[in-house]
Amino acid sequence: MYKILRAEELTNNIFLMVVEAKRAAKNCLPGQFVIVRSHTDAERIPLTICDYDREQGTITIVFQIVGEGSLRLSKMKAGDAFRDFVGPLGCPSEFCKTPIEELRGKKILFVAGGVGTAPVYPQVKWLKEQGVPADVIVGAKSHSFLILEDEMKAVAENLYITTDDGSYGRSGMVTKCIEDLVAEGKQYDVCVAIGPMIMMKFCCLTTKKLGIPTIVSMNPIMVDGTGMCGGCRLTVGGEVKFACVDGPEFDGHLVDFDQAMKRSQIYKTVEGRKYLAAVEGDTHHGGCGNCGGDK
Repeated sequence: MYKILRAEELTNNIFLMVVEAKRAAKNCLPGQFVIVRSHTDAERIPLTICDYDREQGTITIVFQIVGEGSLRLSKMKAGDAFRDFVGPLGCPSEFCKTPIEELRGKKILFVAGGVGTAPVYPQVKWLKEQGVPADVIVGAKSHSFLILEDEMKAVAENLYITTDDGSYGRSGMVTKCIEDLVAEGKQYDVCVAIGPMIMMKFCCLTTKKLGIPTIVSMNPIMVDGTGMCGGCRLTVGGEVKFACVDGPEFDGHLVDFDQAMKRSQIYKTVEGRKYLAAVEGDTHHGGCGNCGGDK
């Protein structure tokens, strides 16, 4: 069992938990995720690792209520324990594989939208620990939906807050902030955008126009976290990929966002899943090693 050491509601429908998971904490890196199950009869939920403490053996997760499973999760309190807590899963951030001296020569921009702030935070924190500064844009619908502001301030070189309604920070979408920063003389070698798919799509359209290579995390489309359900199938540069086993990070300028968003809507129903399985054949899912979908 995996004991919850801390549980709190960060803002409306968004929750943070610190969980005792020593093996996961010992081996995880920024960009990876865990699969949790609250009870024996509960669904398996993939969640990006927001933070970790190797000495204390803890993993921090942040999640939003989007269905029955996450609603049930939100009712758990400090002292309760998860039935299952599996990880780390997925591939670490590309930065973890890049020589530190090379990273120190890059100007890096992160763009976080909504709950996407949670997976951005550990990457920026890890870079700061390596002596690599990074600018961060955090976007929210309004001030009341903003999360982890103080934590992000502590690790970002420069933090820019934007709200759609102008209630806090800069007014407008994160794409406008990107354009404004470049117009003000900022230059970036790489951008990492994490958040709702529609946000990542328009971030990539903006950065492509500005000539900034961009990495996106496709964790919003993950369902079972193993590649076997076919929920996270997407096309990247004309090739079929699966976010949970091949990613979750990909070259944002190569991701077919329109297809991914349309497919996610179809996947929500039983009929839709059967339809996708029929038309996609052996490429419907990957990771099982038998159907050919993981080749």
